[in-house]
This record gives sequence, structure tokens and C-alpha cells, in this order.
Amino acid sequence: MKKSIFISITILAVGFFCLNRVQAASVHISSLKELVYYAHESNNNVKLKPGVYRLTDYLTPDSIEAKLKRNDFQYITFKGNNNTFNLEGVHIEIDTKLRELLKFPIHTNEIIVSGNGNILKGLKITCIGNGLSPGGATFEVAGENNKIEDFNITVRGSFPYGYGDLFGKGGPDVIRHKKQSGFLITGSYTRIIRCKLFMRSFGHGFYIQKEAGNIYFEDCYVEGEVRPTDEIIKETSGPAFDVKFRTWTPNREGKYIVTPGYMKSLCEDGFRTYGQNKSIHFKNCVAKNTRGGFELRTNGGVTLENCSVIGVERGFWFGNNAVAKNCKGDANYGPLLFMEGSNANVEIEVLPDESDRIVHALATIQGNNNKIILKSSKGKNRTKPLSILIGYTHPEHGEAMSPYGEGKCTKLQFKNTTGMPVIVGPMVSDCIIETIGAIGEDEGQNNTIKYLK
Repeated sequence: MKKSIFISITILAVGFFCLNRVQAASVHISSLKELVYYAHESNNNVKLKPGVYRLTDYLTPDSIEAKLKRNDFQYITFKGNNNTFNLEGVHIEIDTKLRELLKFPIHTNEIIVSGNGNILKGLKITCIGNGLSPGGATFEVAGENNKIEDFNITVRGSFPYGYGDLFGKGGPDVIRHKKQSGFLITGSYTRIIRCKLFMRSFGHGFYIQKEAGNIYFEDCYVEGEVRPTDEIIKETSGPAFDVKFRTWTPNREGKYIVTPGYMKSLCEDGFRTYGQNKSIHFKNCVAKNTRGGFELRTNGGVTLENCSVIGVERGFWFGNNAVAKNCKGDANYGPLLFMEGSNANVEIEVLPDESDRIVHALATIQGNNNKIILKSSKGKNRTKPLSILIGYTHPEHGEAMSPYGEGKCTKLQFKNTTGMPVIVGPMVSDCIIETIGAIGEDEGQNNTIKYLK
């Protein structure tokens, strides 16, 4: 009996303590100084008063000098664990000159979530000016089990801007770049929900590094800007003019020069993986006017549901074990699909949108044991023929102006209802190809070709 009473009292005491702790942990703040303080604490529910907060009002010359002395280069680091930060209606303006005042080392990321189990929601971040750094991201999630919701980030500050990757992208370069990317994930079990990126710098949008896995994106959007190569070669001064428009990759004639007729994205990839990231999931996500839409060359397995690409240089680029369901995109400025890996299951709707830009293929397909469906959009086909290349590789570095090579393709199950022609290369064997489009060339061996009505 005494033991039962003791247990009951203990439970009541713990419950009372927890209740008071929850009540005490609900915090309302109204300054960046307070936000930085609570970013280092744990187990709090923090709401920052809505409004515009200029980072230069917090990072004064004296505070910058102090940060330099302790080698603290980040603007804000969320080091604490198990916090919720309600930042709805909060707009942080980042004057990019701070990058130069803080003398960023290479790959310095500016706002970092390094703690675990946090929720951050509702924040708007706008970079202003064109301050440069040796390369980094505006926002990074480095801890595990964090959730980022309803962020809106505009990224600026890179050199040179206005040419995309025509002159390199980090080495080797014709023009030495200073890149600025958007949203980096290096922590596993991260969830990114309803976040938007507007890339006005040369760098990646959302990208995953350091073998981070179990990452989930839902309702996310990334947008870059595009520029015709015809416009670039009309310049009479500036970085491109200074190098006589020499590119770092050859065009289809073997010349290293900007070629008219193409469209270049001014940023890098919308969604990108590096290394062997495992269990990456995208749902209802969109990439617009980026270099690559979804460049997911990891062999660890990615899953896409209802994802779209619009006006990109290349749409979907997959490694091994990729799954894409109910995805769609156009081939306005470049191929919709590069299938590089094996054991993939991909279904993509081809939108009928067209442009006057040069595009050399609708898709290139290589690998082993892939299942791929390319279908028309509600019965509407493109009017300009654009070949589907089976047994061919992507061009060098994915550059649209460069030539394609031949690649081995075996045991492919392919269905084409787009009306676009199919070319089967000499390294294609043991494949089943069903098509409404014509077979332009067939140099493969032991393939079954079925013409659909």
C-alpha cells in the first residue's frame, strides 16, 4: 500500500514539474539578439514577433570584430535541441556585404540548424546586394530529426552571375567562380515542408551532402532565372567578353565557345544529391528555370511523387533504384530525362510546351533492368520531333551544347506514348520497347519492338 502511494505521489510530482516546465518554456521575443540566445538553448517553444529584422542591426562592427576573434562566422546557429521556433510573419534581411566583413572561409554556411529535434516554421529570408564569399549556402540543416516548414528564401551574391555554368562551376574554370547556394541538408531524418527558394545567384537550390539520408521534401518549390546564349555573346564588356566567350566544355563541333541558340539557367540544380544518400523522398515538388530539375544520381534510392520540372536545362537525372510516379515536365530548353542508373521504375508525363531553343533529345537511357514510361500529356503531343535515345549517355557534364556518347542498355522495359521517335543504339540488347513513335534507327541486338496504336 505504502509503495502504491509513493508511486502515485511520484507520478503527480513529475507531472506537476513537467507542466510547469512546459509553461515556463513558452517564450515570446522581439529581437534577433533574443533569437540568437534561444537558438543555443533547448526544450523551448519560441515565438518571434512578426516584422522585418535587418541582420546589420544585430551584427554591428563591434560584434563582427568579436566574432572574428573567436572564429565564429555564421550569422545564427540553432545549436539547441527539441525547440519549436514560430517565425511566422518574420522577415530577416541579410545584407550580403556581411559575408565580406566576416571574411568567410570557403564553404561557410550562414544560418545553421546544428541541434536535433527542432521545428522551425514560417521564416522569410531575403539576401540583398551582391556581397561575395568563397562559396557556401544561405541555410543549412546539419542536425538530425529537424523539421523546416513554410520558409521563403531569396538567395543573392555570386560571381560571375548571368552565365550559368558556361565558364565552369568550381574547377576547372575559365572564370574563377564564387558560388552561393540556397538550402543545404547534411543531417539525416530532415523534413522540409512547403519551403520556397528563389535563386538569384549561381549555386544549388536544395542539395544534400555528407551521406545524409532519410530526407523528406513535400510541396517545395525552387526557381531560378534563364538567359539565351544569343544574348550572352552580344556582350561588349564583362567577364565573358574578357575570356572571349571561351567555355570549359566543348560544343558539338569540338569548339570551346558559347554557341548561340541555347538557353542557360543562371543557377545550378533545383534538387541535388551528392554521394550515396539513402531514402530520399520528394512529394509535390517543383523546379523551374534551374539547370537540373531533380539531379538525383545517388544509388541509395530516391522516390518522387507528383513532381514537376518547368523550363530547366535537364529535367530528371537518376542513378540506381530510383522511383518516379506521376511526374511531369517539359523539354523546352533541354532533355527531360537522363537515365544513368539501373533498377529504376520511372513514369513521366511529357508536357507539350515548346520553344525556339535548340534541344537535342527528349531523353537518354542507359543502365540495366530499368522500367520507364514516357507518356503524352492528356493526349497532347509535342509538334516538333525530339528523339528518345536508348543506349546513349548524357553529354559531358550534362552540358546541352556538348555531344552525347554511347552507353550500354540491357533488359529495359520501355513504353513510349508521346509520339516522339526512338533511336536504339548499338549497345542496346535484350530490351522490350513499346512505342507509338517511329523507330528512327535500330542498331541493337535481341530487342523486342512493339508498335502501339
